[in-house]
Amino acid sequence: MTQSTTSVSVSARRERPVGAAGQRPSPEPSPDAADSRSAARDLAERLGFDPLVDESVVDWLAVALRHRSWCSENPGSESNERLEFLGDAVLSMVVTERLLQVFPAKPEGDLAKARASVVDARTLAGVGERIGLGDLVIMSRAEEASGGRRKQSILADTVEAVIGAVYLGAGLDRTRLLVLSWLADAIYEAGERPGRHDYKTRLQELVARLSAGDRPVYQVESYGPDHARTFAATVSVGGKVLGTGSGSSKKEAQQAAAREALVELERQERSPHGEDAGGKRETGDA
Repeated sequence: MTQSTTSVSVSARRERPVGAAGQRPSPEPSPDAADSRSAARDLAERLGFDPLVDESVVDWLAVALRHRSWCSENPGSESNERLEFLGDAVLSMVVTERLLQVFPAKPEGDLAKARASVVDARTLAGVGERIGLGDLVIMSRAEEASGGRRKQSILADTVEAVIGAVYLGAGLDRTRLLVLSWLADAIYEAGERPGRHDYKTRLQELVARLSAGDRPVYQVESYGPDHARTFAATVSVGGKVLGTGSGSSKKEAQQAAAREALVELERQERSPHGEDAGGKRETGDA
């Protein structure tokens, strides 16, 4: 197929009419149509759709499965980044709606913490693993060789793109059912214990309680090629390193470091002869 068949971007399609059932018109086929459509049909069946009936869903899923690394090597193919952007917004709305329904007495601050823990990369990557999404993503050989099919960031981003695809192809009601089939339990658990996966906030609160005047200080370094960047973080309190962590994003690395530091500080707090948050030995003196 020649370059003249380049796919139309989502922004260029936005003025096209909406279908009777609320679905958006299917995207134009791209040069990699055979590869991504085969994976999209497989994914549609895993999600409970009939590929022969829900053709619009299949069309949009084909876009949702195209990682930018593949598209950069194959000009004319639209990546899943715009669908990821849309899916992030739809996901946030569905989770927020559910939290308001299930926890009508919770204050806004607790609801915000609960939502953040549900829509974070760790939770979404778990969804991606459960539905076997890593095996279906269309990515470059270099990305695949670097372990891209198991990367938390790629799985989480693709889940959001899939949500955006289902929203455009099948409408909000079916998207809501799909999201809740994945996350209803996580939403309830997060609402019961808001903020439990926000290790940076928990660490900051614990440090403030144990060591007045100190605060966690993070340092982050990155290494590796742009398509397979890895971030390494350390967190210190009072000049003492308490935790280290790594991940495919700065936020992920900082959360991992904060989690390790939180475990260490909680261990010290339980120990009658432990050290305080600044690394000083407790003497027991008044």
